[in-house]
Amino acid sequence: MVDLLDFSKVKTVPLGARSSKVELSESATPWVCGGTLQTFLKSLPLILGGKDFREVIQAVVNSYSAGNVVLVGMGAHPIKVGLNPIVIDLMRRGIITGLAMNGAGIIHDFELALVGHTSEDVDSEILTGTFGMAEETGRMLNEAISDGHTRGIGIGASVGQFMATHDFPHRSGSLLVAAVEAHIPVTVHVAVGTDIIHMHPAVDGAAIGAGSLRDFQTLTSLVARMSGGVYLNLGSAVILPEVFLKAVTLARNLGYSISDITTVNMDFIQHYRSRVNVVNRPTKPDGKGYALTGHHEIMFPLLAAALIEAIGAQ
Repeated sequence: MVDLLDFSKVKTVPLGARSSKVELSESATPWVCGGTLQTFLKSLPLILGGKDFREVIQAVVNSYSAGNVVLVGMGAHPIKVGLNPIVIDLMRRGIITGLAMNGAGIIHDFELALVGHTSEDVDSEILTGTFGMAEETGRMLNEAISDGHTRGIGIGASVGQFMATHDFPHRSGSLLVAAVEAHIPVTVHVAVGTDIIHMHPAVDGAAIGAGSLRDFQTLTSLVARMSGGVYLNLGSAVILPEVFLKAVTLARNLGYSISDITTVNMDFIQHYRSRVNVVNRPTKPDGKGYALTGHHEIMFPLLAAALIEAIGAQ
């Protein structure tokens, strides 16, 4: 037999005196037909993601108003789900002041600008050995990268300038062309062997390596001036979180404090590297990091619309 505790002696505290994490005043407001976007944003609960989303909006608005850096690092998936026009619009408005991409990003941006479609059926084409073998994609992108290497410029500038000066029927939808036209730096960060253009006969490893290194140096130079600014990681789980963390530590090694920064990871799954290398580590000791989880094709247009409304209301 176990001697039971005497539960009648349990000590309680008044509910009114107990601390609580949720207040009724923080609750959401029901929607009324005919409302505005600003009304919707104000109707969100000031709890967890609703609170974080509104704080991210304010952080970007504050950075924009102060003339600070707002960098976006993005994987290729946001391009494939149709977000180019949204990113381009934010660049043209001067809200985004720098763009970092992985190697796949330039491929999908290139194909959309050249032929108006991208993203092949890997499952079927890998069986025939034709996956990644689009002639124009491999030849022209490698040509642009090699040309940029001879001129001592990075991959982002190389490909952007190539596309801006050649016949691309759908160039108005290109991130790289828009960046050239808006004089916004674009950096491209490549892991050799990960991209289809590395399989093409025209590939030049020296050019890719030198171009990507030059872009890392450019990104680090932007990050060094990011105090009071914002870094938003859009859909890159590995490459850009790793690159961003190295840029932060290198800039600090060179004497830049990078203080009071806001970092945001937007993805439909929160991965380890993006959580620790974007949200947690770089923001110490006085910054703040956020994780916004959801589909890019819904969350990023919503964020962009909220930013435009907030800036327009100033």
